[in-house]
Amino acid sequence: MITSLIGRAATVGAVAAIALTGFGVAQFDKAVDLTVDGQLTSMHVFGSTVADALAKGGVTVGEHDLVVPAPDQAIEDGSAIVVRYGRKLTVTVDGVTSDYWTTAATVDQAMSELGIRALAGATLSVSRSAGLGREGLSLTVINPHQVTVTVDGATRAESTSTATVADLLAALGITLGQHDRVVPAADTAIAEGLAVAVQRVELRTRTATEKVAFKTIRKDDATMSKGQTKVETPGVNGSRNVTYTETWVDGKLEGKTETASTVTKPATDKVLLVGTKPVPTVSAGNTSGTGLNLANAAMWDRIAKCESGGNWHINTGNGYYGGLQFSYSTWLSVGGADFAQRADLASREEQITVANRLYAQRGLQPWGCRWAA
Repeated sequence: MITSLIGRAATVGAVAAIALTGFGVAQFDKAVDLTVDGQLTSMHVFGSTVADALAKGGVTVGEHDLVVPAPDQAIEDGSAIVVRYGRKLTVTVDGVTSDYWTTAATVDQAMSELGIRALAGATLSVSRSAGLGREGLSLTVINPHQVTVTVDGATRAESTSTATVADLLAALGITLGQHDRVVPAADTAIAEGLAVAVQRVELRTRTATEKVAFKTIRKDDATMSKGQTKVETPGVNGSRNVTYTETWVDGKLEGKTETASTVTKPATDKVLLVGTKPVPTVSAGNTSGTGLNLANAAMWDRIAKCESGGNWHINTGNGYYGGLQFSYSTWLSVGGADFAQRADLASREEQITVANRLYAQRGLQPWGCRWAA
């Protein structure tokens, strides 16, 4: 009887121990839902915190990742844990680049969360609906700008989200010729208020006949007095055919460049004889008073023939008198009044005497016909 009671007691104790152990396991085994970037995994976790659940699920998180609840929070049976990985988003808006971290899964969500400005009509380098993977993404946003474009004589206002002047022209269907110019340069970034001008450039070839000017060659001549000159060979201009390349900008001639030249008629140089013979010195004793000085008489006869046709008493009323065509003031300035009030009233010899006085002072410079000397 006693033995039977002991056996029953042992059996009851064993059953109680097993029941107590099952109760303890039930306390630590928790069924949780773990969602990582939208992917749901249901699992059992023997642990007490979110970190235990992440470890059980093989999920490692960093400083830019979002975990809800936080890793140090307790979990219960039926807990739901959400993990969203952080993505690096590099965004360039109108030439200004910034780096962001986001847990958004698409470009559109990221832009909305980060407040990235993109106006209506903006150009994005990737679609708004594009997914944002853990590797991150670089995004370029070009907002529309108000610009003006002048081309073919007309100026128009445009709203564009193109990146450069070249892109703008392409978008507008403006084709550039081989020599056309764009101001500013085609690689200039588009900015608000930018003024773009297209200059149509045309190169034209033109041929013209032009003068080839003759040169003057001076030759010494010992048979003529110093100060005398005489044309031995008249100069004759030549000609040449010249080819020019003309630059026309928007219908107006900007400039030209000589590209070829052919002489069709050579120029004939002018040969000028220049006297080198010393000028005779007039005797000082016969330069004033009534004394006559007939030095160089032959020379004065030649000059008189040119000046007045050799008429020593000519008075045409032009203000110049006598064979050597003295003006009234010049005649008196060298003592012409010694003989007469005007040169035409004096004799040939007297006029030659006065001419020698002026010659002693100024040489042959006063006479237009000095070449005849």
